[in-house]
Amino acid sequence: MAEQLSEVGAPSTAWLFAIGVFGISCLGIFAACSENLIALRIFAAFMGIGLIIMMICGIIMVVFKNKAKELYDNASAEMAKAYMADEKSRGMLEEQQKTVHCCGVVSFEDWDKTIPDSCACDPASGGGVNPSGRYECISRPKGSSGPDKIFKQSCCDALDIIGWINLIFQIMMGFFFGLAVTALLGLLVSIMMIHQVKRNDSGGGASMAMKDY
Repeated sequence: MAEQLSEVGAPSTAWLFAIGVFGISCLGIFAACSENLIALRIFAAFMGIGLIIMMICGIIMVVFKNKAKELYDNASAEMAKAYMADEKSRGMLEEQQKTVHCCGVVSFEDWDKTIPDSCACDPASGGGVNPSGRYECISRPKGSSGPDKIFKQSCCDALDIIGWINLIFQIMMGFFFGLAVTALLGLLVSIMMIHQVKRNDSGGGASMAMKDY
């Protein structure tokens, strides 16, 4: 449905969100300047609804962030099987192992009993640096053939893919919880203004208007 709307030139979700935020902001400015009780109440309702929605979205991001590692491991295991089953993919993996200093998609066990020379690690160098930081050398597992020393990290760990995934979730959490705090402040300010306007209105003509402060 979203694709069909985009094809006919309908605004995307991001544009609708931006327009909505701009409209509510304009409503808040109007309500504050005019001290209109109806406008203030509508703005307060929007802030309350926005607070609830942003909190729900933020909590969903927290839950998904906690499950991301498990989902990532399962997806990586399936990807490793696909890589090992295809000769061309295995060749690409070997080239990546030489460049990134890693062994296997998920672990060196992806190579079963025959570990390729691309997993060879030079212990004399005391390790080195890959995208995730320093790499380490470990002894080849017993019962397997290949280099005596191999890279400890898998290519997924070396590329720090899960770190990038967590960073994206943290940015989204900060975005939603930040908007929730903004909505809470807007709600509190609008409630205070409603209370102040009511008090001024009940005080009669001798009461000073809020806009005169």
